[in-house]
Order: sequence, then C-alpha cells, then structure tokens
Amino acid sequence: MSSTYKELKRECYEANMKLNQLGLVIFTFGNVSALDCKKGVFAIKPSGVPYEQLKPEDMVVLDLDNTIIEGTMKPSSDTKTHAYLYKNWDGIGGIAHTHATYSVAWAQAQRDIPIFGTTHADHLTADIPCTPPMEDALIQGNYEHNTGIQILDCFKNRNLSYKVVEMVLLGNHGPFAWGKTAAKAVYNSKVLEEIAKMAYLTLRINPNAPRLKEALIKKHYDRKHGKD
Repeated sequence: MSSTYKELKRECYEANMKLNQLGLVIFTFGNVSALDCKKGVFAIKPSGVPYEQLKPEDMVVLDLDNTIIEGTMKPSSDTKTHAYLYKNWDGIGGIAHTHATYSVAWAQAQRDIPIFGTTHADHLTADIPCTPPMEDALIQGNYEHNTGIQILDCFKNRNLSYKVVEMVLLGNHGPFAWGKTAAKAVYNSKVLEEIAKMAYLTLRINPNAPRLKEALIKKHYDRKHGKD
C-alpha cells in the first residue's frame, strides 16, 4: 500500500467495516468515504466487493473532481455524490450512505422524521429532512452528481445548517450522513437508523403522538452541544 495514503485508506476501511458490523448495510450495498482536506483527496470503498473480502489497500483514492489517484478497483457508484458534498461543504471529513431498514422506509414514504423524543434532541433540534424524489431530467442526467445537488438544495430551501443537521433522507432512495471524520459519519448513520426506528414505533403506538416540546429540545441539545 502506498505510504502516501496508507492512513487515509485505513480510516476509510475501518469506517466501512464498522458500517457492516452495525448492521446498516446488506451484501455489498452502502459505503463510507474519508477526506484528507490538506491533500484534497478522499478514499472510498470499491464497488461490488463483499465486506468480508475488503482490505485497507482496496480503498480507492480520488480527487474532488472524481479522478482516481490511487487504486485498481472501481470506486463506489455513489462516489460523485461524496465528491460534490466535500467540494461544497467545508469542515466535513467523512460521508456514509447506508441501506438501513427504518431509514430507507422513511425515505420511501417521503416523510421527514419528526422530533418525538430526547434521543433525537440529543443530536439535532430539527426534524430529519427528507428530500423530494429527484426530477426525471436529473435522474437521466449525471445522477450521482445530481444527488449531491439534491441534498444541497434541500438544506438551502429549508434553511438548515449541514454542521448542525448531519443527516438527510433522499426521497425513495435512502440516507446519507456526514461528520468531521468517517467514524462520526458512521456514528450519525447509526443514530439516524435508531431515531427512524423509534419514530416508526412511536407512530404505531400513537398515530397522533405530539412533537417534543421546545423546552426539552433545547435542554437536551444544549446539554450535549451548548457552550458549557
């Protein structure tokens, strides 16, 4: 393995293996990338390789224009989405995409995940957004690149900060999450899946369950993220 990108590839590999260990993916689906912002490159899982067969040296390194810098395998089919987010959102160092059951179910239902409880409020103060399904012209175009545009447009239209809301559902598709590191992106993916499951069960028990009151949202978020 090239010493130039050995550490980056190892970070990416370990994050992808954690995604699998947490049960957030099936077969070869899903991916995590890790960014080296100083070098302007990121590592991502190769496409179509079973997790049990992956090795750190299999990770593919690309620049932010999707040019392969190092690696012999085909990078993940979602690579252009990762590159677009890195290029447009400063400060994120890892991105994860999963096929986790409850997260995908909410995306397929085209529903935001309401903030019902304090587990949700410990991580963000807003409902988890779900984008509208992609328009036909964009689907038939540069699909993966346009997926990145779809995410940015959602955050712009809803006046959301990607530094506060580190997760999104793509209508009829599934979840993306990000963070300062690849490990944090995986953490956020698992949090998203658990919140999605809790919200589903909440609505099964009480279809008219109320949104969490603002005082509790503020209290729990500030305990984790406030200045003190």
